[in-house]
Amino acid sequence: MKKEIAVFNINERLYEVVLAPNITLAELLREKLDLTGTKCACGVGECGSCTVLVDGQPTLSCSTLAIACRDKKLLTIEGLAANGELHPLQKAFVEAGAIQCGFCTPGMIMMAKALLDENPNPSRVEVKEGLGGNLCRCTGYVKIIDAVMAAAEMMRKGGR
Repeated sequence: MKKEIAVFNINERLYEVVLAPNITLAELLREKLDLTGTKCACGVGECGSCTVLVDGQPTLSCSTLAIACRDKKLLTIEGLAANGELHPLQKAFVEAGAIQCGFCTPGMIMMAKALLDENPNPSRVEVKEGLGGNLCRCTGYVKIIDAVMAAAEMMRKGGR
């Protein structure tokens, strides 16, 4: 299989990578770039744990070819914190106890970021619907929804 050189803009940093055309975005992030915050649970795009933002849109990295994401702006969980300070969503997840095993957390947070970027003042129902494609085996989702609602409030009051 012929490999290509591709440049990726991930978390405001450029990466030049040699990769085969069948490498998924999750494989690129985790195995080639050591950005292991993105988790890969199901491998078939069913659980949402691998969600990253591609040009601001939630994308399942386990079922997206990496090569399709060159020339696009990618954001992973590692790119949310700035200047050593957690993003309001990350803070809210910790404070609300929305993290248990933590495996689904990066995907949940990235999906929540896309939701809040589009709708900074969602209702609980809108948050529940917005996170509908992300599965968590540990929580009852209540604390996760609480965390997103708290983060939305923090962000409206001047957070990022």
